[in-house]
Amino acid sequence: MLPAITPFFLFVAFLLLLLVSLSLPIIKSIFLFQLAANSSASFLDSSASGQVRFGVWGYCTSPITVEVIGVDHETAAQCSSTHLGYQFDSNVANALHVSGLTDTISRTLSAVLVLHPIACALTFVALVTSLFITRRQSPQTISRPAAFTTLGVALLAAVITTIIFLIDIIFVAVVRHKVDDESHSVLHLSWGNAVWMALGATIALWAAIVTDCAGICGFRRRVSRKSANGGGNYY
Repeated sequence: MLPAITPFFLFVAFLLLLLVSLSLPIIKSIFLFQLAANSSASFLDSSASGQVRFGVWGYCTSPITVEVIGVDHETAAQCSSTHLGYQFDSNVANALHVSGLTDTISRTLSAVLVLHPIACALTFVALVTSLFITRRQSPQTISRPAAFTTLGVALLAAVITTIIFLIDIIFVAVVRHKVDDESHSVLHLSWGNAVWMALGATIALWAAIVTDCAGICGFRRRVSRKSANGGGNYY
């Protein structure tokens, strides 16, 4: 029975959104994108290398190593404070030769990422209500209030998660364009796993909506046949 697998899809979506919502700097292995620099210049035989990873609540830098005339200077790895809306540190941006990123990664733009935990909370509510769709006493019937509540909340969560995925794509694409313009191939951007986890959550939520709708439609057909045969009522 299709409604029985609706909680499975919602659980998958909730788990993925929860991990993304707890991304870097909370869970350092989950991030939206990474900037890696490895530049060198013949003048004074200098070079610089390091990387920065960005998450929903902030960013973390690896040790940034600068070598001038054979003398190494290393800046320790650090993470920004965990809070809503952050701005890229100008000192780190200058070290990586991408000072323009401080304007691109603004507090306003990064604050939009708060939609991740909002979608996670809505998905959790849909998951809880979906557990009451199938009745234990009669597995062939469904609870209409639970099914319709799950459908409404899951639909809202799916729309928000779809918007989130598009925002993540646009956010990273804007940064990539800025990096390509300013870094002259010195800085390399790579996509993080959080973007694809958001895509997975989006697919899982829409799958949950399809199974829930299929269950509601199937329930109505069974009620119609039962009524035509003079059977009892479904609730």
